[in-house]
Amino acid sequence: MHDQAEALRLLMRQEEKETSDSKPVSRSSEAKRTRILTVTSGKGGVGKSNFSLNFALQLQALGCRVLVFDADIGMANIDVLMGVSPPYSLYHLLKREKRIEEIICRSPLGIEFIAGGSGFNDLFTLSQEEVNYFTEQVLSLSGTVDYILFDTGAGLSKESFAFITAADEAIVVTTPEPTSITDAYAVMKMVHSKEPRVQFQLIVNRAADRIEGQQTGEKIRLVANRFLQLDIPVLGYIPDDPNVAKAVKKQVPFSVLYPDTPASKELKNLAKRYHQSSVPQESAEATAGVRKFLHRMLTFMKQS
Repeated sequence: MHDQAEALRLLMRQEEKETSDSKPVSRSSEAKRTRILTVTSGKGGVGKSNFSLNFALQLQALGCRVLVFDADIGMANIDVLMGVSPPYSLYHLLKREKRIEEIICRSPLGIEFIAGGSGFNDLFTLSQEEVNYFTEQVLSLSGTVDYILFDTGAGLSKESFAFITAADEAIVVTTPEPTSITDAYAVMKMVHSKEPRVQFQLIVNRAADRIEGQQTGEKIRLVANRFLQLDIPVLGYIPDDPNVAKAVKKQVPFSVLYPDTPASKELKNLAKRYHQSSVPQESAEATAGVRKFLHRMLTFMKQS
């Protein structure tokens, strides 16, 4: 594994510069702080990517600029869910063939995303020059978007683990099925044992009704509180809705194709709750989210 020390020094120099250059500013000139989150699950087939895409669209509907990284190496399908074929992916960035603004694909729905595929698998085999380039390019996103959402693979591959532990928060998607619940808990337990800083929120997808959703969420909360001393809030419950499957077949996000269906209404409400939990930051801290994320990611790569 190549040493990542130079890239880490680059981040430290920028942090020192921002600290020395920071000045009090008026409220009207504040820059946005980019909030970085990962969406993950313990097992596949729980609707994680479908949730990620529609969640991003609902945040966008609230006036936010959202960038989605399709970080599911084995089953990257954000583009398939929208019926688009991006010309470039993360691979072209890592190999220094394209700048980050050139690999960002804008769908007809206006959502911006970066296709991952095998690109994320290359993160741990980069040369020093490639790591430095990746760092500089991702850092350029600081303050330009409100949210960067990483849709990671199910379970805990090395790549998924790196993204989850580098971000400040993770949304864990589960269903009421016992195997899904068990695997979701296992992911949170593993991440918490290595990086207790990460804050989890839970989504119960495909619940038969509100009661089942509440019971499933409460079951996980009680176990996590008892054995991990973690208080994991339940962000929401999304009902099992036949229109979701219909939208997937038509390759149109269900919250767009069927905005009044029960799943869309619940998703809209939980996106609003999530967005309202954001705390405005002063402009001097606008790049802290991206910079800290990169610092943690590079440290993990250096140790791997």
